[in-house]
Amino acid sequence: MEPIDELLTRWRDDLASWAVPPEILAAAEQSPWGLPRPLFERRARAQLTAPSGVSYRTALAALAVPGEVLDVGAGAGAAGLALAARTRTLTAVDADPAMLALLETLAGTAGVPVRLVPGRWPDVAASVPPADVVVCHHVLYNVADLGPFLAELTGHARRLVVAELPPRHPMAPLNPLWLALHGVVRPRRPGVEDVVAVLAAMGYPVTVRRWRRPADTGADPDELLATTAARLCLPGHRVPELAALRLLVDTVGTDRVMLGSDYPYPLGERPAGAVIGRAGFLDPAQRYAIRTGNALRYLGREPGEPGPGR
Repeated sequence: MEPIDELLTRWRDDLASWAVPPEILAAAEQSPWGLPRPLFERRARAQLTAPSGVSYRTALAALAVPGEVLDVGAGAGAAGLALAARTRTLTAVDADPAMLALLETLAGTAGVPVRLVPGRWPDVAASVPPADVVVCHHVLYNVADLGPFLAELTGHARRLVVAELPPRHPMAPLNPLWLALHGVVRPRRPGVEDVVAVLAAMGYPVTVRRWRRPADTGADPDELLATTAARLCLPGHRVPELAALRLLVDTVGTDRVMLGSDYPYPLGERPAGAVIGRAGFLDPAQRYAIRTGNALRYLGREPGEPGPGR
């Protein structure tokens, strides 16, 4: 077993490697790390109405005798409110006051007494009483200092801690798009196995249950597009254009793509051809070919040969 200090350092370094390159972040219209509030609310309402999932069933089993529940990084309450039927009191910790306000409203509709604790875990842990079951869903990849965070979760649980997280960083599914659109290779680590290794090194017994949550079918397409664009540091209306350009280049080759009679493409683009300049998957020679060189060859001129009026 690796020493705990090495495991925690690697976790911290792996998370730090997800930082967005400064020049891309500076040009972004909004932060790629923002919270998709409609998604949080939709999940919370769905779990309150019809709770489901392995994490829910595991926590519910630990509440065979109803008790207190602590939800850390609660968001709108999807993890904690799902357990309403067997919860005497729900304590919700989150750094976002708007999320806590929404959770309070939803808890009121379910008749669940709730205690709101604004702040970050484990900074506020000393002011939070123990609970029978502690839930913490989709939070750990936001925690650089993992050791104290996990220690306080465990220290606050009388019966069980249930932590839910994807097998890889939640931004990892967008890695191919980062490469295609920005020419940036994104990290692959850390993963759930790193959390398990840390917990084992800390001496905590761990049970891992792998399952697949059904896709979110209630999302509005425009909402999904806006969220994906923000995650990619792109204006929302540019994602389909870049994706279409990449598909075209991959299908027919760079030497067969050029700007057509509806130039500039897309209509109304200023400056004309900017979408090609933003395509990180194209090198300078390929950009020149699509903008100018391929058209010159089509007209029987060599690329770079001056034309009329030049």
